[in-house]
Amino acid sequence: MSTFGDTTQTETETETPARPVSRPPLRRAYHGRMVAGVCAGLADYLAIDVTIVRVAFAVFTFLGGAGIPAYLACLLLIPEEGSDQSIAGSFLNSFDHGL
Repeated sequence: MSTFGDTTQTETETETPARPVSRPPLRRAYHGRMVAGVCAGLADYLAIDVTIVRVAFAVFTFLGGAGIPAYLACLLLIPEEGSDQSIAGSFLNSFDHGL
């Protein structure tokens, strides 16, 4: 007999739904930093080796020059470890209060 379309359950399901794996917050890291901690922070967030991120930035820099603006954007937009506000956020916040 085919069970196609049969909606009755013959066994009780005891599996719990899978919970999403929590990632650390995206921050520029203190440990493993060479310049500003952008690559180390991205590697921690993505759970990959920091060398992969550094090589990716180098490749993007040499093949079209997109690595440098991307690194600078990350430097300005990603907060440093131990801080909740990025460089750009603190600049805009100070500019907003100055008016």
